[in-house]
Amino acid sequence: MKPVELKKDIFWVGAIDWAVRDFHGYETPRGTTYNNYLIMDEEVTLIDTVKYDFSDITINHIKSLVDPEKIKHVVINHIENDHATSLDKIMAVAPNATIHITGRGKKGLDKFFDTSKWKMNLVKTGDTLKIGKNTLLFLETPMIHWPDSMMTFCQEAGVLFSQDGFGQHLASSARFDDEFSTIVSADVLDDAVIDYYANILMPFGQLILEKIADLQKLGINPEIIAPDHGIIWRAKPQKVIESYLEMANGKADLRAIIVYDTMWKSTEMMSVPISEGIMSEGVDCRILKLRATPMNVVIKEFWKARGTLFGTPTLNNIMYPSMAECLTHLRGLRPKNRLAGAFGSYGWGGGAVKEAYEIFEKMGLEKFEPGLQVIYKPSSEDEEKCYQFGKAFALRLKEYQARF
Repeated sequence: MKPVELKKDIFWVGAIDWAVRDFHGYETPRGTTYNNYLIMDEEVTLIDTVKYDFSDITINHIKSLVDPEKIKHVVINHIENDHATSLDKIMAVAPNATIHITGRGKKGLDKFFDTSKWKMNLVKTGDTLKIGKNTLLFLETPMIHWPDSMMTFCQEAGVLFSQDGFGQHLASSARFDDEFSTIVSADVLDDAVIDYYANILMPFGQLILEKIADLQKLGINPEIIAPDHGIIWRAKPQKVIESYLEMANGKADLRAIIVYDTMWKSTEMMSVPISEGIMSEGVDCRILKLRATPMNVVIKEFWKARGTLFGTPTLNNIMYPSMAECLTHLRGLRPKNRLAGAFGSYGWGGGAVKEAYEIFEKMGLEKFEPGLQVIYKPSSEDEEKCYQFGKAFALRLKEYQARF
């Protein structure tokens, strides 16, 4: 692709990664983009770089607009590898540029590069940089989602360069939300926003609320939000901000999901009457088998639903390995305001369901107790217990949802 103009003299010069399917353990079936931006002002300014593999693409994009040696400033909003590993390539063609970065960002960057050969300017919230007709305002956003993170607001143009905030993993010929909604679907974009938030930003809900409040305090009301991944928000930038406020406040639907795995189908057989019991109370329910579902999809569906039942057989007196992996992922994401319960089958000794509840306790989840276990293959009497278990879970879930 060629550079794409966001606003007069502000261009997307990034790269599209159609092939990536594993993003540090996060499955990306739709690919992704590495977005960075060039401001053609009196002092030419580059906002962020791209993943190392795509350095030639972004440099060629820049060269189509300006001689890279004329770049005066390079702003690094985030030092994660997918955004900063081409910095040395950029600085080789823009040797006179000054890098603007947070103090924590500089310390991290020192681990990747010999920064002593570059001009560096450390910035903090409220600092500004006049580059001609435009002024850049910096806002530190530590732990959204790395300690070094910040956002940069081009005040006169009304463009917020939001690094990983408000992004999605989507490879597309469309660069903007209104284009994408026409080419593909607004629903796909909305789903990608939730998927990204649930799998990456879920632990930082309170920080996100605080930083959105800081944007308002600084008078930042963006006309365009330009993240480092995915689609650029120009038609409805407030829509994605409102979505983040809802997600950061823990919004969830009155819905249940059953996440399970199974050895000899006994736990799987339990999931069906449990789901029927849930649905008998008018509560939507979806069943997900772990080894047939990407982990990021499980996490996204967990996040969208107010309640989840985890089904696990017992293996060697503990949880089935795939369930242990799933709960480890979720524990790291620190979910809040969710109802959780567990069920499963066992042979000569149980243990998995008890272990699941111990993890729920550590995670601070609301627990639906007691769990349900059956020995070997569920009988017709066990299936009725499963149905009643699901029914009781749905009733409790409706009471729990009423709190929010």
